[in-house]
Amino acid sequence: MNQIKKFIRNRCKDCLLDIIFPGIYNIHRKKPVDKKKVVFIEPRLPELSNSFQVLYQELVDHYDFDIHIHLLRETFVSTGEYIKNCKKMLEDLATARYCFLNEASSVVSCINKRPETIITQLWHACGAFKKFGMSTVGLTFGADEEQMKRHPFYKNLDYVTVSSPEVVWAYAEAMDLQGRKDIIRPVGISRTDVYFREETVQNAFEHVYQKFPAARGKKIILYAPTFRGKAGNAQAPDQFDLKKFYEAFHKDYTLIIKHHPVVRNRPEIPEDLRGTFVFDASDTLSIEDLLCVSDICISDYSSLIFEFSLFERPMIFYAYDLEEYFDWRGFYYPYEEMTPGPVCKTNEEMIDYIQHIHQRFDKQKVVDFKNKFMSACDGHATERILNMMRTGPSTL
Repeated sequence: MNQIKKFIRNRCKDCLLDIIFPGIYNIHRKKPVDKKKVVFIEPRLPELSNSFQVLYQELVDHYDFDIHIHLLRETFVSTGEYIKNCKKMLEDLATARYCFLNEASSVVSCINKRPETIITQLWHACGAFKKFGMSTVGLTFGADEEQMKRHPFYKNLDYVTVSSPEVVWAYAEAMDLQGRKDIIRPVGISRTDVYFREETVQNAFEHVYQKFPAARGKKIILYAPTFRGKAGNAQAPDQFDLKKFYEAFHKDYTLIIKHHPVVRNRPEIPEDLRGTFVFDASDTLSIEDLLCVSDICISDYSSLIFEFSLFERPMIFYAYDLEEYFDWRGFYYPYEEMTPGPVCKTNEEMIDYIQHIHQRFDKQKVVDFKNKFMSACDGHATERILNMMRTGPSTL
């Protein structure tokens, strides 16, 4: 029965990506391109994500563009509604001059893109940490190579923006762009520009204290793990011992948790700790605010560590399931060699490190990490991306 269901599901997918979606696009591409139209495609979230917002605001404030936003809501709505959302997006994209993505898209990849449209993949992360795309062929996380080539995720791109020259090779491998490395541009990641603005940091503290008044006067530990599993059924890690952290640090620190946005069911915070020492900011504060104000960041395999390195502050890597995660998804660089902070398997190790952080924190290791993986992130990435838009790929 499972094989039959899988066969039917694959045939439906073939029909959508080989016939229906390309057909919708082809019908509407007969109309003239609107040189003022810009399309943003958000694949899952219910609003425009932070990967887009700096660029979006720049276009709104300083340019005369007709901006369209499409929230596809993949895996968050019914299949019928998702298809309907894709249909509207393709009708709109068919006459757009510019399009911005922040994630893989088999829908955008399945069309015969008209050459007048410039599609830029801004991606949703900096650096190159855990593997994705074609790099996951043969791993549990990835699909088989035949399926990934039959329905590619990174076709029709004119640009891919990355955070440094160091990681170009990884994106070329993941996006199957070995023959088109020239379109992978180390111009920086637009979303990081905010970290170079004084008002961003000032406002971040105001936002945190407004939401969590008990944090005022305390140092902040941020726990921001990535999800486990695939995005459609993402699970949060559940091995963090909040009570042990309370016992060790409640006098001097506040602990703020930020789960990945695709995680729906989050571990419960004990009632006696909630609102006094531990706060869940998953729905209330942006990751930008939290990175700006945090004295220490605890993560695992999340690419937010690249952004946090811009502040040159301590990081801890709680990788209690490192071997399992490596087999599941893998990394572009040897994990324990690249991480600019201690790799811990237990809560006790993390607590001990924080208790001796002034003696053990190696700031130079973070600086070297930043220079290697974030060299193009200097507060002017959005400006360079807009220059690419204006000139177009044929003249670069």
